[in-house]
Amino acid sequence: MEEQAGLQAVKEEEEEEEDLSEELEKRRKTPAEDEEAQAEDDEDEDALPHSEILDIFEEGLARLVQDPLLCDLPIQVTLEEVNSQIALEYGQAMTVRVLKADGEVMPIVVVQNATTLDLKKAICRFMELKQQREGGVKHISWRYVWRTYHLVFQGEKLEDDKMRLKDYGIRNRDEVTFMKRLRKK
Repeated sequence: MEEQAGLQAVKEEEEEEEDLSEELEKRRKTPAEDEEAQAEDDEDEDALPHSEILDIFEEGLARLVQDPLLCDLPIQVTLEEVNSQIALEYGQAMTVRVLKADGEVMPIVVVQNATTLDLKKAICRFMELKQQREGGVKHISWRYVWRTYHLVFQGEKLEDDKMRLKDYGIRNRDEVTFMKRLRKK
């Protein structure tokens, strides 16, 4: 009986080995399949350079910006700007009009529960993008700007960076101005 059990175990092992070898044969590639895989690898090497892919992406993005929802955005739009515009449309963000000392108004988009610091960061990002597009000043010292100017809403200085804008009473399309700080003697 033990011999029969041993023979049975040997037969089962042989069957398993045959099953495994058949599976391996199925997985092996034929010469034609191997050529296809090599051709795919060659296509990856012949793929478009980064600059061409970037151009194609920018063209597609320019077409996307023609949508009525996004038509206010510039041609060289960033994903951040698209997301902000969509959030604005869904009521998840608001536009704060920031009046510069030279009279220029900057429409800054921030989330509904943004803090003063979030507004300052959005102003920095807005100006950075504007300069890239217009080729203006290369670097602005924001440390100097925030030491020299206050943001003011209806006569109240936005001094606490952690305070939310809505706690100051700022709502969608409200105007905040840059006001020069007075020197302390």
